[in-house]
Amino acid sequence: MAAEVPAGAASGDTGGVSAPTRTRPLRIGPYVSDTPVVLAPMAGITNAGFRRLCREQGAGFYVCEMITSRGMVERNPLTLRMIAMDADERPRSMQLYGVDPVAMGQAVRIVRERDLADHIDMNFGCPVPKVTRKGGGAALPYKRRLFEAIVRAAVDNAGPLPVTVKMRIGIDDERHTFLDAGRRAVDAGVAAVALHARTAAQRYSGQADWSAITRLRDALPAEVPVLGNGDIFCAADALTMVERTACDGVVVGRGCLGRPWLFGDLEAAFAGRPLPAPPALGQVAATMRRHAVLLQEHMGEDKGIRDMRKHIAWYLKGFPVGPEVRRRLGLVSGIDELDELLAQLDNDQEFPAEADGPRGRQGSPGRVVLPERWLDDPDDPSVPLGAELEHSGG
Repeated sequence: MAAEVPAGAASGDTGGVSAPTRTRPLRIGPYVSDTPVVLAPMAGITNAGFRRLCREQGAGFYVCEMITSRGMVERNPLTLRMIAMDADERPRSMQLYGVDPVAMGQAVRIVRERDLADHIDMNFGCPVPKVTRKGGGAALPYKRRLFEAIVRAAVDNAGPLPVTVKMRIGIDDERHTFLDAGRRAVDAGVAAVALHARTAAQRYSGQADWSAITRLRDALPAEVPVLGNGDIFCAADALTMVERTACDGVVVGRGCLGRPWLFGDLEAAFAGRPLPAPPALGQVAATMRRHAVLLQEHMGEDKGIRDMRKHIAWYLKGFPVGPEVRRRLGLVSGIDELDELLAQLDNDQEFPAEADGPRGRQGSPGRVVLPERWLDDPDDPSVPLGAELEHSGG
């Protein structure tokens, strides 16, 4: 298994969800998970504490926050803190971001030689302006020769470590890049390709176009796993995506915010077992406390509890918790105060229907910010001027 199966996972029977007949274990290089699920890297979220919390729920591949190749090469202190992995975390999956083939190759070689990870994922899907304006993330596959050079630099320096890529459909509706980028990535030797079925212009708005995942699966060799990402908010969504697209697994991002037990649901669903019963508020509160403790262990008591604050609204979504308790939880300053506030919750409240559906940021579509004259020549392999100057960790 790629991740440990928790001894204390909840069980129950909600009925109605069974595994599709074609489901098979997900293999990324030498690593195999019976549950074909990957935790998407999310900035400020998928640190070691959150990954452990999710691993305690169910099996899968759990990827750390995005790390810049330049930060790795320059041994940036923030970068070194961000790549912390638990001793029992296997495989150790690290996502790297970069726009320079030389820096990417150097970073991957450091990861391999220093035994910092077992699996390297590459970010070609981030749509945020501070990334795309430097030609990175979802903007980069448009420059097909530069994209290929970066992927080859990673694969050539990875040795036995499997390299995967995560990307989007393209920059916008007029500039789809995913089929060409997928073929180039496979030709360069990647172990798997993941597709967030939105354009960069969509950001996280609207609905993911799962038909693009089908087209990518059809375009690539059967032995290379294709993973689908976008609008996986419950186990039924994951099974439906696999059935409709024939993808080899799913990548879960926003759907697990405030719902780390989703990975237990996914493990049960893909195994054809009844789903665990949705947690009552008391179980949610216990998970919140566990999350806070893990963050403190990873970051220190003060920073860990402050980092926990942003998760509170996600955990309590849909629950009729009083505004004053909700406000105080959002400002919690210590574990004792957290215990005091959680004790005021009604433990018997059932999980509300209002808590289902989209979570986290959604926003609205918009123009993709790109380097000057970025769209002039897709075959230009030049590294954008100043693109590698940002090296503050992830």
